[in-house]
Amino acid sequence: MSKSISILGCGWLGLPLGKYFSDKGYTVKGSTTNEEKLPILTENSIEAFRIQLNPQIVGENVDNFLNSETLLINIPPRISLQKVDAHVEQISNLLPFIKASSIKNIIYISSTSVYPELNREVFEEDVITPEQSASPTMVKAEKLLLALWKESSVNLTILRCGGLMGYDRIPAKYFSGWKGLTTGDIQVNYVHRDDVIKVIETIIEDKIWNETFNIVSPIHPTRKEIYAKNCEELGFEMPEFVAPAEPQPFKIISPKKWLAFSKYNFIYENPLDYYYKWPN
Repeated sequence: MSKSISILGCGWLGLPLGKYFSDKGYTVKGSTTNEEKLPILTENSIEAFRIQLNPQIVGENVDNFLNSETLLINIPPRISLQKVDAHVEQISNLLPFIKASSIKNIIYISSTSVYPELNREVFEEDVITPEQSASPTMVKAEKLLLALWKESSVNLTILRCGGLMGYDRIPAKYFSGWKGLTTGDIQVNYVHRDDVIKVIETIIEDKIWNETFNIVSPIHPTRKEIYAKNCEELGFEMPEFVAPAEPQPFKIISPKKWLAFSKYNFIYENPLDYYYKWPN
């Protein structure tokens, strides 16, 4: 079981992550909420499970799914579809199953949205309360997992990822042709999917446990620079930017702690260099 991983949530990140680890020789188990996606997981050499947390855990063979060394939790909150703290309940309802399982390590995919707009560089040691946070439900979920870590022998590493980009996730795609945008000079906090996958591999292979890390590309170009390059290269309509009436709040997420711990070399240090796959 020393090279086994269970991925709770095989969507845009989890599916290619599972395939990557399977290709590396890991035993990979993956979950989806959609029965139609089960064959896709199987085709990518992932043992497929249909598991739902709505917010109670529902699914067959949950114990088998959790029969791995490492669990990656990759189920971002969907507040638009659920009550505000549904994600907190999801994590709370998952904990008894984890405690009864063979799981030794947990990686929780959190988000830099937990940080408020502090108008400065932001670090992991910045104190965050749910009341301050732009994503209070993720702050509460982190705290539940940290409580599990304190009372058990399970290792826990929390990854606060920036905006996940790459392939068909293209920043300008979402703002093509928009008018009157006032955030053109705001610096971005993005990370490419390929880097997130390599970061997760680094954590598991190098046993970098019991820490919280910001995972973002070290260089922070402006939104205007990003959109302009996307539009030029991929054919989107350039949005219109206007000067804001007052200064726009911002945050610049620092990955310095991760870089110091891991000596990791980003595949994409600069979001202006991201690889995308999109028909012109």
